[in-house]
Amino acid sequence: MLSLSMIVRNEEHCLADCLLSVKDFVDEIVILDTGSTDLTVAIAKDFGARVEHLAWPGDFAPARNSALQYVQGDWVLVLDADEQLIPDCKSELNLLMSDEDTLVVNLLRYEEGSSMSPYSSVSRLFRRHARISWTRPYHSTIDDNVRDLLRDESHWRIVDCSVPALIHVGYKPELIKKKSKCQRVRNAMESWLFDNPGDPYACAKLGALEVSEGAQIRGIELLKQGLLFCEENLSTPMYGERYELLFNLGIAFASKDPGVAINFYRKALELPIDTRAKLGALLNLASLLMKTGDLDQAILLTKRVTKRAPEVALAWYNLGLLQRYKGDFNEAINSYQHAIALNDLYVEAHQNLALVQLRMGKIALARQSLDKAINILSSQGRIEEKKALSKKIGGIIKLDSNMTG
Repeated sequence: MLSLSMIVRNEEHCLADCLLSVKDFVDEIVILDTGSTDLTVAIAKDFGARVEHLAWPGDFAPARNSALQYVQGDWVLVLDADEQLIPDCKSELNLLMSDEDTLVVNLLRYEEGSSMSPYSSVSRLFRRHARISWTRPYHSTIDDNVRDLLRDESHWRIVDCSVPALIHVGYKPELIKKKSKCQRVRNAMESWLFDNPGDPYACAKLGALEVSEGAQIRGIELLKQGLLFCEENLSTPMYGERYELLFNLGIAFASKDPGVAINFYRKALELPIDTRAKLGALLNLASLLMKTGDLDQAILLTKRVTKRAPEVALAWYNLGLLQRYKGDFNEAINSYQHAIALNDLYVEAHQNLALVQLRMGKIALARQSLDKAINILSSQGRIEEKKALSKKIGGIIKLDSNMTG
């Protein structure tokens, strides 16, 4: 028996899509509501969910643990309301759960709206066990308790689902801004790190946040603290944390010392985690190698991404850029067209496709591509960018008069 366990609050805009994605997969739906004032509870009941209530405890871990108390299944799937289960993964998940020694199934989650690192691995499907519960603030996880459990009951196994299993729509920039997540993340991570100095997970999250906000010195210091902790505790692999630490150190050093950044990215890629979860390091490394003159290696790395994750538009776009720089115009066109097929609103792909078409003398096609790029900018309200692009190419190629105004 498989139970779905969720905590929700005012999720009427996305809950139905989430529950519809698991309706014929789970045997039980348990939803813990923490104070909804919209139609969330009614939607949950329409799907036959058992709905319980809890005043928000101020942290996700205790809320998730309270929800766990109500499930009856042998296995538990945990979703957020802004996530959906991908249909193609269901047969593999059933097979993995049928193994009597499997304790946890790690799920690949696709972050809709994230172009650089669209995949992450999350431990959200696990056997119901008295010793498995949630810890850590904000980004709560079962991983700490699972590690302790494996030391005492070594017959258990943690396995990975080989195909993407979840889509997460909450990553979209406009949603993140609306939820004002950054300060909540900072406060939660600072508090946890104060009580657990050097904790790799907290150092990775807070260090990455500091780097992204321009506090390079403290961000690098935190990332290195977390990495040192991992190196001093090799008996506990912590591959996910190590990858995040190395990946974000690569980002931190990319502009100031590309050689150091390349080394961090290479170390991140050596870790035994799914290639999809390492796309950010692969693409960033390829970009740095291109800048340092190793164009062939950059192309090989980017092709590795398009082979493993052909659904990622950014990888095809980057491959097109690399092939264009090398002079392989036909291959560049093919790559840009792949990117556009995945995302027809990819302005940069349309624009760069036009540049290659111009180089090849395909004037009519180039005009169509540039008109498309300008039309997208206009529809998205990016007026200044539209004007700049129109001015830039207006002297080279005549555009549709409706596009230049």
